[in-house]
Amino acid sequence: MIETPIENVLDAAYEWERNHPDRMYMTQPIGNGEVVEYNWAQTMQQARRMAAHLRSLNLPANSHIALISKNCAHFIICDLAIWMAGHATVALYPTLNAETVAYILEHSDSRLVFIGKLDDWDKMAAGIPEDLPCIALPLAPETDYRRWDDIIAQCKPISDSPSPPPGQLALICYTSGSTGRPKGVMHSFGSISVPGQHFGRELEINSADRVLSYLPLAHVMERAVVECSSFYSGIHIYFADRLDTFVEDLRRASPTVFLSVPRLWLKFQMGVFGKFPEKKLERLLKVPIVGGLVRKKILRGLGLENVRVAGSGSAPIPADLIEWYDKLGLHIIEGYGMSEDFSYSHMSTHTKRKPGYVGVAWSDVQTRISPEGEIQIKSPGNMLGYYKEPEMTAACYTDDGYFKTGDRGKYSPEGLLRITGRVKELFKTSKGKYVAPVPIENLLNSDSHIELSCVSGPGRPACFALVQLAEEMRGRLDEPEFRAELTPKLEALLEAVNQQLEDYEEVQFLAVVREDWQIANDFLTPTLKIKRDVIEQAYAMHLDRWYESGDKVIWQ
Repeated sequence: MIETPIENVLDAAYEWERNHPDRMYMTQPIGNGEVVEYNWAQTMQQARRMAAHLRSLNLPANSHIALISKNCAHFIICDLAIWMAGHATVALYPTLNAETVAYILEHSDSRLVFIGKLDDWDKMAAGIPEDLPCIALPLAPETDYRRWDDIIAQCKPISDSPSPPPGQLALICYTSGSTGRPKGVMHSFGSISVPGQHFGRELEINSADRVLSYLPLAHVMERAVVECSSFYSGIHIYFADRLDTFVEDLRRASPTVFLSVPRLWLKFQMGVFGKFPEKKLERLLKVPIVGGLVRKKILRGLGLENVRVAGSGSAPIPADLIEWYDKLGLHIIEGYGMSEDFSYSHMSTHTKRKPGYVGVAWSDVQTRISPEGEIQIKSPGNMLGYYKEPEMTAACYTDDGYFKTGDRGKYSPEGLLRITGRVKELFKTSKGKYVAPVPIENLLNSDSHIELSCVSGPGRPACFALVQLAEEMRGRLDEPEFRAELTPKLEALLEAVNQQLEDYEEVQFLAVVREDWQIANDFLTPTLKIKRDVIEQAYAMHLDRWYESGDKVIWQ
């Protein structure tokens, strides 16, 4: 690991290239169980050749160059090339539709697009303007675009090692769009470099560690904690090939560092319960010796037996879920950050963690809770602003320079932060009291029968909750026996949750929905957060009937 302070991610990459050129950096699956590996010399050689090509295009300095790709080795090599050429990257989620692709490319003033590894190219291809130059990365779908390998074969690598100043624009990250049009969050080399170096240092990650990169690199969490951090730690990055090879990819990587989001941590738990009934497992874990063998078997089955740093982010993770993994000996570190601070705000550590809390503020982050309960921060990771939105940028900062996160929170006496919801997600029932839906959703989501929930009820006499059952149960919604068996369990869950709430927060009924909430149907963001407004609108037509029924559990 690079210990001395380095201001710039590119300088860190040059140091690995110079001092450890043969050290393996990335492992890329290419199908049929085969992989291609890239050491630091190969990585930087390709980046330098593409940087030479980009320079030859004579684009204006610090032009915006788009990148649309799933996670792969050439996503990172492409970033390096764009930065070396003096430009800024605009990464788009690989799950976007053509309309959103077209909007972002136009709004961002992108001069060129790199097309990478994609599953749904046919759905987004129409969003690429015909007059916009495109380059196809290795593993890209079949197109008529010039190919990366052909271009770098014709270009001599640049010989200099440019180091942009900390204030120069490095990338624009378009938010996942849980509400309205995605916003372009501008980050400088300074705001991506400080978090990149500190993540690895705090977690003591080095070049002997391994990580599987599968959460979208277009999102700041993976960009900061995996990509930018790797430039300092030298961690060996493995990539996932496809969803149906995920287990194989995970076992290949045998990660020592594993990052996920709450929904996937829950899916892993559900998979375990499919093999070990929950109550039986709980009994086995309490038995000396036997419990240790069971823990090892479960972690080995998940491909996580070598993990020493397990992290969760992007959304709140239920406290019960963290406690369950604690029993397995896998201690999940939760972090809190936003696109606007490059995920650099708060993080748990092995000595400062508590289920239900997202950790303490980094030592160089200033934070406070406003009188209205909003979390406000000053972070080295704070953005330059929203692209083309100076008024919106000004509105999200206080007069003394704190970023207004829009999240509500409270600190424990030990300085641990608890997220209590979003300021704008608060709603009033007809009783006139404000309700924060997220804490209630966390209580519901901690039950093994439920994968996701959405609590709402503005203007209604009481709250209600829309719930999506765990994946293995959703195919049985039309079975009368299944409904009869599950209804009393959900009624008991509703009662147990309501006992933990204030009277005005109590949930009147649970509505079990039929639709799979997915990214593809716009119910979830690319980072698997619920799109609250989309979900609420989808079921609004049923609400009067559901309230009038008087049922505690309603099957759509």
